[in-house]
Amino acid sequence: MDIPGFPARLAALNLLDAVLRRGETLDQAAHAALRPVKGDADRGLSRALAGEALRWLVDLDDLIDSATRLPLSPDAKVRSVLRLMLAGWLRLETPPHAVIATALPLLIGGPRRLAHGVFSTLVKRAAALPPTPTLPAGVAERWGERADAIAAALVVPPPLDLTLRDAGATQEWAERLGGLSLAAGHVRLARGEAVERLEGFSEGAWWVQDLAASLPARLLGSGEGRRVLDLCAAPGGKTMQLSAAGWNVTALDASGRRLERMQANLARTSLTAELVRADALEWQAPLPFDAVLLDSPCTATGTCRRHPDVLHRIRERHIDEMAELQQRLLKHARTLLKPGGTLVYASCSLEPEEGEAQARRVRLTPDPVLPAELPQGLAPTPEGWLRTDPAMLADVGGLDGFFVARWRA
Repeated sequence: MDIPGFPARLAALNLLDAVLRRGETLDQAAHAALRPVKGDADRGLSRALAGEALRWLVDLDDLIDSATRLPLSPDAKVRSVLRLMLAGWLRLETPPHAVIATALPLLIGGPRRLAHGVFSTLVKRAAALPPTPTLPAGVAERWGERADAIAAALVVPPPLDLTLRDAGATQEWAERLGGLSLAAGHVRLARGEAVERLEGFSEGAWWVQDLAASLPARLLGSGEGRRVLDLCAAPGGKTMQLSAAGWNVTALDASGRRLERMQANLARTSLTAELVRADALEWQAPLPFDAVLLDSPCTATGTCRRHPDVLHRIRERHIDEMAELQQRLLKHARTLLKPGGTLVYASCSLEPEEGEAQARRVRLTPDPVLPAELPQGLAPTPEGWLRTDPAMLADVGGLDGFFVARWRA
């Protein structure tokens, strides 16, 4: 259909459908959904529309329900189209006439008059969203007393964090890029510019990595040529951190495609690591390691700022499945350590079952995280662990949710 902006809206609708009906992540769905969309700007619009619809889904549905005489099915196509229409108007500031022109064609052969009527009613009412998104009931219950603060942190998508290859050049790169540094080897930038066009990308001076995601590798310190295993290593940010810190790195992952991407990033940054394709639960090391970093597969609910699909895809069964896998991975990781070696466990999840509950089962000597090892504004828990969530460091842009613990064998 030759309507400017229509392909981007159709792709956004397909993204929303993939998440809410098929349980896919936005990233998984993006390849197929965005293929027909031409141009980076329109592809970005598709992602933004779907992301904002998911971020504010509960509140958008409340608005829709307030303007319909009969309830719409939760999975009705017209409801999803209205979610995108309202997200475009209320979050992306698209004028109502442009919203109607580009979105109603999504319902050809369907209830276009209903969608037009509901949207027009809400425009006439000057409908508005609340100051912060309402979390789905199950999510709010799981996150307990931190739920409101985390929800407030979801209003604005996160800034862009870079990890530097040379931590000694932090001030230089912060000035060159016009960014803010919250720790040695870190620079934070405002969102907007394509990563590949930023100064330093082509020369491999840095890579994209949320500040919280950089903390587990930081807790291993300087390698001085010692051997470390990055278990479940993709997407590779921690492997590059460890290599840059002087570790002799073995990076293991089960996916050949992800390892190819890691190899490309290592080449771009002129860093080295031995890449191994294997099942992390089955692989046996020829020699034990001085340190093992296990950034475990998890539900990734800590990334809800940038991946709002996790608010709607993750259920208790997913948490239970991941917790069981994490327990097995931790048990195996301990067997790969030298006596006296260091084990760091991390997960980018806000669920206690994937963090605190796992740490309590580990029968190694605790090596508590020290305040001096952390960026200003973060502190260890009383147990000596680290727990972050998106509401922390909110005055400087926040960070992802992570759990990190450390032990000595």
